[in-house]
Amino acid sequence: MTEQTENATRLARPLIRLAKLVGVATSYVGMSHDYHEIEDDVLVAVLGALGIDASNDEAINQSITSIKSERETRVVAPTVLHVVGKESKVEVHGGMFDVPEASITLENGKQFTGKISHEGGEKIAHEINGSFFFTSYLVLPADLPEGYHTLEVTVGSETETATVISAPEKIELLDDMKNGSLWGWMSQLYSIRSKGSWGVGDFEDLKTMLVEAKKKTGSDFMLINPMHAAEPVPPLTPSPYLPISRRFITFSYIRPESMPEYLTLSHEDRAEVDALHEQVELLNDDARLIDRDAMWRVKKHALWVIYKAGRTKARQAEFDRYLAECGDEIESYATWCLCYDKWGAPSDDADNWVRKYNRDSEEVAQLREKFPDTLEFYRWLEWVATDQLHAAQQAARKAGMKIGIVADMAVGVHPAGSDVWWNPERFAKGATVGAPPDMFNQQGQDWSQPPLNPIALEQTGFRVYRDMVHGMFANAGAVRIDHILGLFRLWWIPEGKPATDGTYVHYDSDVMLGILALEASRAGGVVVGEDLGISTCPAEDLDLPGARNGVAVTDGHRRRVLERLGQIAAGHLAETRERDHLALDDAVALDEIAAEVPFDHDIFEGHALRTEGEFDLIDAAFDADRVVDVAQVGGHEFVVALHPVQLESALRVGAGADRRSGPVDRSSDQRLFVRIADHAPQILGVQRTANGEGRKRKE
Repeated sequence: MTEQTENATRLARPLIRLAKLVGVATSYVGMSHDYHEIEDDVLVAVLGALGIDASNDEAINQSITSIKSERETRVVAPTVLHVVGKESKVEVHGGMFDVPEASITLENGKQFTGKISHEGGEKIAHEINGSFFFTSYLVLPADLPEGYHTLEVTVGSETETATVISAPEKIELLDDMKNGSLWGWMSQLYSIRSKGSWGVGDFEDLKTMLVEAKKKTGSDFMLINPMHAAEPVPPLTPSPYLPISRRFITFSYIRPESMPEYLTLSHEDRAEVDALHEQVELLNDDARLIDRDAMWRVKKHALWVIYKAGRTKARQAEFDRYLAECGDEIESYATWCLCYDKWGAPSDDADNWVRKYNRDSEEVAQLREKFPDTLEFYRWLEWVATDQLHAAQQAARKAGMKIGIVADMAVGVHPAGSDVWWNPERFAKGATVGAPPDMFNQQGQDWSQPPLNPIALEQTGFRVYRDMVHGMFANAGAVRIDHILGLFRLWWIPEGKPATDGTYVHYDSDVMLGILALEASRAGGVVVGEDLGISTCPAEDLDLPGARNGVAVTDGHRRRVLERLGQIAAGHLAETRERDHLALDDAVALDEIAAEVPFDHDIFEGHALRTEGEFDLIDAAFDADRVVDVAQVGGHEFVVALHPVQLESALRVGAGADRRSGPVDRSSDQRLFVRIADHAPQILGVQRTANGEGRKRKE
């Protein structure tokens, strides 16, 4: 079909109206101008994953009525965004003669003393079950300070509360980025090993790299793979982009000898730890193998020895403070680890503990009571990991790095991980996140990760997202967000459907960008948004600024990110995708505050297109030369865009990477990332990229 909009008949259908009412896209435009209308069964399944019944006509009409009624009769929405320095209007509902009364409790527990005024709204009444409701507005003043506050509103006899996210309008650039540029290294930490490593790179190696990188090359940051939490016992999931929890840190990167407790071990205990290290020391010399499982079996034993030796009163006090700061959230991961440790790995078996039990199950409570020491061990491991990662960041800043660690935020979590098991209500049930078909994967991608439920996010003040972002900035100078357009919309795939049969679900990007701005500003940090230039989009996004020639090139979203955050959009030089010959200087070329990223976990090498063909992910007749060319960078092949400026830039940065300690060309005003490690073939011994997303199920 040639038209790229839904006709009036389709738009009038109750199912389409219901989907649009809750932010579910009912059509989208692909990379090749191909227009798609979402099938009814996909819409019904995605709505069901949101907890909305659309199983038949009666259910659809009832859902529409219920949703509209709830929105028009609630006193105030559960989450409110305020921009510091500006007045904000908050919609409230009540009777015609009701005057709202409001107060704000600030994040620190004190009452806000500024004036909250009231404005009248529309004169149209909404009749709900025989009662009439009118809309008016509370005006939050410009001097409301930044933070997460509680707004209490009373209208008539009804009182409701809302979370106020009071965020700065934008993040201020670091002084050195306002009139110049910074550059730094990229590293898959697990692949960078020293003699002191336990077979896999660790936090001590990270600290050394940060300090030495500043000392020898003058760099100001290092982007590392995600440090999100992993399994407590082997086998460990190889990809850091499928974590057990995004709230916590993987403790497999702990360096036992860097702990103060190691220095106070008895002679026998230290000898045991040293002997365990010797068992895996040879793994440090094998560039073709990263044996996480062998490493962790041995290192975990050593950490248990150190844990059982005890702590000083001062260190115990630090541990106690950490647990108090984490609150109940630490119990989710520690308890999940205990269950995994004693009951085995999660599985799809209906009788498996991850399916059979939940956080409130009596069996789980009994297990916690039976093994309190093991439960405390997992809490302790998380504290030690956090402490060592924080120490690496502190060392980087002390060495003079302007940013230090650039942490990497994965798109989602493992479907059987602790985040989902402990708090299933936060996630959509019956859907996973992925990507629609494109020229690199014509069957689409299913990343097997359950998406956060946007309805639950709003109802809980986006608490899960706030905590995650806060935790990442606590140990980093910047956060890179994998697939930043996911803050606007994600491709949901109903359970049992192929990746082609999905649709986009929208999120409240203003609130999520506000949280990023707030946390980054508090930490004096930087936000880096991964921008792959994906040009599939919901059809309605074609109305955004930046959508041209019938194709949404994501400029509308990208500009909103840059304007809101004032920070960096990281565009891959090696995987910039063709935009149907759009003006690359406007649609693709890096912005004034953009970062060139020549290599990353998503990057295809020259042979990768052939590899994809082997797994039937691309059509055999696909003409790769139409989209990409192959460049030799540092002796390896990389796929690059057919754009001479970017190709030249990729080669320039690649040359800097080859020299390692030599100077990097900083003639442009762009921020540069240079990869510190040799590429995947040298590390893994296979001709495939290290963390190619969307392949796991196919392989």
